[in-house]
Amino acid sequence: MSDGEKKLKEANVDEKKEVEFEEHEHVEHEDEISPELEALIQTDPHNGLTTAEMKERLQQFGFNELPERKANPFLKFIRYFMGPISYLIEIACIIAAVVGDWLDFGIILALLFINALIGFIEEAKAESALDALRQTLALKTRVIRDSNLVEVDVRELVPGDIFVLRIGDIVPADGRLLGLGVNGEESIAELQIDQSALTGESLPVHKNKGNTVYSSSIVKQGQQLAVVTKTGSNTFIGRAANLIAITADEGHFQKIINKIGNVLIWSTVVLVIIVFVYQMVRFRGTPEGDWKDVLENCLVLTVAAIPVGLPTVMSVTMALGAKQLAAKKVIVKRLTAVEELASVSVLCSDKTGTLTLNELTFDEPWLNGDYTADDILLYSYLAAEPGANDPIEMAVRRAAEQSVDILRNRPEGRRDVPGYKVTHFQPFNPVTKMTQATILDLETNQSFRVAKGAPQVITKLVGGHPEAVRAVNALARRGLRALGVARTVPGDLDTFELIGMISLLDPPRPDSAETIRDCNSLGVDVKMVTGDQMIIAKEVAARLGMGRVILDANHLVDPTKSEEEVTIHCQRADGFAQVIPEHKYRVVELLQNKGLLVGMTGDGVNDAPALKKANVGIAVSGCTDAARSAADIVLLAPGLSTIIDGVKTSRAIFQRLRSYALYRITSTIHFLIFMFIITLTEHWRMPAILLIMICVLNDAATLVISVDNTQISDRPDKWRIGQLLTLSFILAILLAALSFGHFFVARDVFHVNDNELHSIMYLHISS
Repeated sequence: MSDGEKKLKEANVDEKKEVEFEEHEHVEHEDEISPELEALIQTDPHNGLTTAEMKERLQQFGFNELPERKANPFLKFIRYFMGPISYLIEIACIIAAVVGDWLDFGIILALLFINALIGFIEEAKAESALDALRQTLALKTRVIRDSNLVEVDVRELVPGDIFVLRIGDIVPADGRLLGLGVNGEESIAELQIDQSALTGESLPVHKNKGNTVYSSSIVKQGQQLAVVTKTGSNTFIGRAANLIAITADEGHFQKIINKIGNVLIWSTVVLVIIVFVYQMVRFRGTPEGDWKDVLENCLVLTVAAIPVGLPTVMSVTMALGAKQLAAKKVIVKRLTAVEELASVSVLCSDKTGTLTLNELTFDEPWLNGDYTADDILLYSYLAAEPGANDPIEMAVRRAAEQSVDILRNRPEGRRDVPGYKVTHFQPFNPVTKMTQATILDLETNQSFRVAKGAPQVITKLVGGHPEAVRAVNALARRGLRALGVARTVPGDLDTFELIGMISLLDPPRPDSAETIRDCNSLGVDVKMVTGDQMIIAKEVAARLGMGRVILDANHLVDPTKSEEEVTIHCQRADGFAQVIPEHKYRVVELLQNKGLLVGMTGDGVNDAPALKKANVGIAVSGCTDAARSAADIVLLAPGLSTIIDGVKTSRAIFQRLRSYALYRITSTIHFLIFMFIITLTEHWRMPAILLIMICVLNDAATLVISVDNTQISDRPDKWRIGQLLTLSFILAILLAALSFGHFFVARDVFHVNDNELHSIMYLHISS
């Protein structure tokens, strides 16, 4: 052998030795525990707390429950009598009472209560997000108290309590695993915890001694003792509830109505003061100068300024839009969300269960030699535990039953594999980290063994395999979970050969990529916000055709960066990974601070605060009760594709609302200009009842605008208040000029009497 060949052979041997599995650290949020609390949780796991200690800590920390915040319904109702339009109606009401115009007083008061009732009833329909969060908590749990294992109400847990976690349990409070079995023996078995609804992680998380388990997560595998570290509103889920409770921002639509109302109220106040002062001075000492008479003129002016039907007509228009959306499986819980969805320019989307299916699925496997994908699925199926409630086992069995011919074509209800018989089965062992089965091939009457488990264990079983290690490392870098499969060579039940590596991923929904493209074409920027690991987020983003600028949550709370820098990063990023509920909330808040209208989609408890904070919170199909009740819109069809229908319908509704707002503001300014000038110069006034009739009847007629044809914008719509008011003023001045023409022609050319003049001007103004 030449020197060159020797060196090449040595290099190959070295390479085989050097290839190792890469360890990808699982990044998880860990709560800080103060030294005082740390001292309290050093409980003896064999004896637990005494009843006296429990009662003392119950006084200190309170019950392990989310606090209820019930608003006084009377005070809530009173709140609907506040706001610019309500203030105008109230001013008119007071003036009518002072001058003794009881008919106008009654009508105006009725309008005030109708407006308040519409708002109150609308809000009363909304469910309580906090109530739904409470229902995700466990009710009973087993704890060690006074050296006895007893069952207690979860609300009675306190920091330092030792509690038992078994498969299927809902974790009752935040706790730290003790690495002990239920009887106090040392346990090296790890727990598998499903915390997808809390953190958005698609895969069950492996927890060992010293790790934190969070309230409301679910134990999928294993059993251990844990010590309670935090209870009630101090838990991970409790902080999410606190965020929901403090999220009470005024809606975008209400801000727009208030801006319009403020312009009208200040205009009215100024004009009423001018009319009152002018007429009191000019007609001082005459019957026309009586303060009641002058106030009656002011009443007419005030009534003219009230856009009585503005909230009502807009609510009806949005209600009809909500009905259209319901036919497309988009349920609107808060009416104003219909208008706000049209203006949304950024859509923050949860990943797990929203952009993805939230179920582990068989992906492209790495195969050794001549083995095929069907081969690896068949052997995996043979070594799968029947009826196991393990997401990985379920994914493998589902893929095999859909792909492998002999499984797909077997008679319905048959559970065995045609042509094979399992003669011995060894379930998954947390120590060996693999499952093994001995199989009899009924055709050849030969037995063989199949092993399935962690890639490190399976490659060691086959005597090492550098290519497989590289393949697993490549999969891990993309966030895919790998599972090794091997079988014994024919005639030898002790020598294994590698079949390949199964790769598993929570895949994107079939319609997610197209929905993101459609959102982008409508001018809506989609950002992924997930509690899952960075590498998984990047892989899903790549598959969805999104940008791969995914930042971890630390960027949102980086003390070395200013608020402005963090906001710029937030705007430029395509998504965020490893976030907790507070981070999702902060992403929405930072974008809103830049003046953007933000939509948020989600399905889990961890999404609820951000859903509540967003201008439009959208809960997807199959969401938790907490997400559903925090959201403004609920999707009944799976995936996000119905959002596109929602955006298009809401933009059509927005155009109708803007058309109506233009008409209503123009009419109001027209009344104000005409009544102000005619009162000052001609001392003529129209009866207030006629103006109220114009307001109410005209608005009733304009309800047809809610089904008007519109041109849908391809960019997010905006209320350009300056532009709207300028156009309204120009149109109002032209209409006022026309009204003066009618007035003077009717009075000075046709010489009509006062009542006839009232009728002519009523018909003119109302037409």
